[in-house]
Amino acid sequence: MSLALGLCLLPEVRADEGMWLIQSLDRALEKNMKARGLKLGAREIYNEEAGGLADAVVSLGFYCTGSMISEDGLLITNHHCAYENVANLSSPEHNYLEEGFWAQDRSQEIPLKGETFYFLKRVLDVTDEVEALRASLQAEGKPSGSRRLAAILEKKYSEEYGMEASLTGMWSTAKYYLCLYVSYSDVRLVASPPVTVAAFGGDEDNWEWPQHKADFALYRVYDNGEPLHPGRHLKISQNGYREGDFAMVLGYPGSTNRYASAAEMNQDINVERPVEDYLRDHQMEIIRKWMNADPAVRLRYSNAFFNLTNVAELQKGEGECMHRFDVIERRRAWEEGLRASTPENRALVDSLNLSYAAVADIERLKVYYRETLVRAMQLGQTLMRMGGAGRDATEHQRDLLAQGLAQTDPRVEKELLAFSVKEFFNHMPGRYLTPFHRQLQEQFGEDFDAMADWIWEHSCVADFGRKPESEVVAQYAGPIDEDTLYRYIRELSIAVLNTEEDALAPSLRDLRHQYVVARYEYLKEQGVPQYPDANSTMRLTYGRVLAMEPWDGVYTHWQSTARGLREKYNPANYDFAYPEAFARVLPPPDFPVNFLTDLDITGGNSGSPVLNARGELIGLAFDGNKESLAGNYESVDGYNMCVCVDIRYVLWVIRHLGQQKYVLDELGL
Repeated sequence: MSLALGLCLLPEVRADEGMWLIQSLDRALEKNMKARGLKLGAREIYNEEAGGLADAVVSLGFYCTGSMISEDGLLITNHHCAYENVANLSSPEHNYLEEGFWAQDRSQEIPLKGETFYFLKRVLDVTDEVEALRASLQAEGKPSGSRRLAAILEKKYSEEYGMEASLTGMWSTAKYYLCLYVSYSDVRLVASPPVTVAAFGGDEDNWEWPQHKADFALYRVYDNGEPLHPGRHLKISQNGYREGDFAMVLGYPGSTNRYASAAEMNQDINVERPVEDYLRDHQMEIIRKWMNADPAVRLRYSNAFFNLTNVAELQKGEGECMHRFDVIERRRAWEEGLRASTPENRALVDSLNLSYAAVADIERLKVYYRETLVRAMQLGQTLMRMGGAGRDATEHQRDLLAQGLAQTDPRVEKELLAFSVKEFFNHMPGRYLTPFHRQLQEQFGEDFDAMADWIWEHSCVADFGRKPESEVVAQYAGPIDEDTLYRYIRELSIAVLNTEEDALAPSLRDLRHQYVVARYEYLKEQGVPQYPDANSTMRLTYGRVLAMEPWDGVYTHWQSTARGLREKYNPANYDFAYPEAFARVLPPPDFPVNFLTDLDITGGNSGSPVLNARGELIGLAFDGNKESLAGNYESVDGYNMCVCVDIRYVLWVIRHLGQQKYVLDELGL
């Protein structure tokens, strides 16, 4: 994904770089945007008193972004943001993932469970109030940590304004903002294309360009049982765009790490990442094999596998880009200026380097702990949740077990367990093993398949696959902490590794905090405009519709067309085999499908509206390109791109595949 603390390497910020706080649209930023082609004023974009475009932009539980596109609560976002909801609504009889879902009137819209959408109404700078409150609490000898401060201030402002309040620290708490939201939990599914249309190209095309995805879904937000009438909704433009045209995104980017030190980057990319890549590759290989062999397994694991592959490909590409663009070495070179600025900053950078080197081996072991125990199996995560329910919560534990069994398959889980056991015992030093793990090692030695079989057969899931799931759940007697599979997963406490890390580098967390603050102050003194790391608060980023040269001598166009849908189609390859019903309604070959911009986005921006110079909706952001994947740490000029689905293609699919006349009528189309 992307963002921009290429600030750290450049004497000036490029005009179209950065994820700017929505409440910080000042005259200088407005001037830069207008120089790129913006036809609006800053207060037409965000205006607490009179309202602006930002009022139409919605956070979907702070994991994705959507936007209101009608007076009656119709909301558009990415299909991959709706993926889990669609999967949960699907069954073998009504597989909405594979077949798609198209309500034909409002009575057919399906309510969702567990969703809350948030509309930003106001942002307050409360930095001085936070500091005064912290000082007051400390003077009284009371706790004054971030959670305590947030609890006090969020309660105060929530009661004062009658809205949900969220306190957020920026630049490692150099500044504090309090965001006020109105939220709605009555959300219903309106439209979802088949996954092979929405995610045409699948894993192979993910993070690539060109792409040809109809990555959209429609929800409707309800208020007290009636469609919500939002204060603002976006106007849809069907006039298209040209190369070089102004474009901007409003959304809720999740997280970046652009203020990281070179030492922290090195640990992430060169110490931890190789282990993560190796383990996840093998886990995906196991799940993919069973998904390809059995459609029922594909349905059960579709969401988990989607998430696993997306993260794995992102992280692998990130590592490649970090090396290709010398990001760590460039950050080290920049840090020489920081070191030279004051004796305190010199000592700070040197201490960080020494501390990260000291804990490298411990951090590598933590990855093995996370990936072979905590995240190794889908059922393992179910058992961990059961353990968190407590000894006296048997019925709740049974409900969790029922959910876990319904979402998994015993053949897949047993093979994942066998892989986990082998990798854990081959890499975890004996001094960290609990008595239970030592007992397993003494009993089975290196016969890891036999060890995994024994763990499974003595667990509450032993009959999973041999008996109906309801019987497996009914015979569970607990308590979970005596279960062999749970003990295998749970008994190695991460606290052991944390304690050893603290002994080697007791102040590493404080050093990271000091580094971010020092970096912020250093750039501030140089007069460099800054924006904080992404943290799920509303941001604006702007740029242009733009072609790309990903490698020397390779040029890619700024737009893909329906010709690519025909060229890539392959009925023998699931990812490139859209349904016959879609083949009958393909757009003309020159019809626009996806387009490319240099907008600065990251996770959480998925589904964000892409707007033209007049603030009209021309598409949705849904992906980055492989060359942009160093963007968590640094924006690389010329490679930091955003892949978008054209709103005209979205409307074509709604009209010709979904045949949703009532939706098109509502949109005035």
